[in-house]
Amino acid sequence: MVASGNDPIALAITGASGCTYGLRLLECLLQSGKRVYLMISKAAQVVISLEAGFTLPTTPSATEAMLCARFQAPSGLLRVFGREQWTAPVASGSSAPAAMVIAPCSTGTLSAIACGASNNLVERAADVVLKERRQLILLVRETPLSSIHLDNMLKLSRLGVVIMPASPGFYHHPQSVSELVDFMVARVLDHLAVEHSIVGRWGYGSEEEVH
Repeated sequence: MVASGNDPIALAITGASGCTYGLRLLECLLQSGKRVYLMISKAAQVVISLEAGFTLPTTPSATEAMLCARFQAPSGLLRVFGREQWTAPVASGSSAPAAMVIAPCSTGTLSAIACGASNNLVERAADVVLKERRQLILLVRETPLSSIHLDNMLKLSRLGVVIMPASPGFYHHPQSVSELVDFMVARVLDHLAVEHSIVGRWGYGSEEEVH
């Protein structure tokens, strides 16, 4: 099941390096007019402070207001939930989102999802998406990968989860880090069936004949 129309998309940012992936994806979804249910892990708040250069407020409502202002999103598109806000819609199969993305996805979160743990709202939301047979995309960011990581990825892939390691391509001739980030964000948007033009596609614009 792919998110369509006004279906909300759940987005979680966890504590792996690469918070920019999640923040840029959030920006693109909001700019596309998509409703977003956002969850940010405790470790992700630390990473955002270190890598993105700003500190998130301590409450979900204040975080919501800050991010809406930062990305110039109209009121009502973004909902931010606390780490143990069990009354959030994403905590129940009766209101499961059509799709969920974890970007970046730490290997700790990967492990918790693979074994069915629901120790916080991110893990519970992913568990709900799995049991309701909805779309789950994990932008895993770790290197090198241990056999434990690979086993967890294989287990989830067999359940229909899209495992998308944060490994951008270079055929679009990136000139900046932001263009590398956009490559991965574009791939996520493709899987969500969200139209975009942030990265050119393979073969587009090339008139060179191959012999």
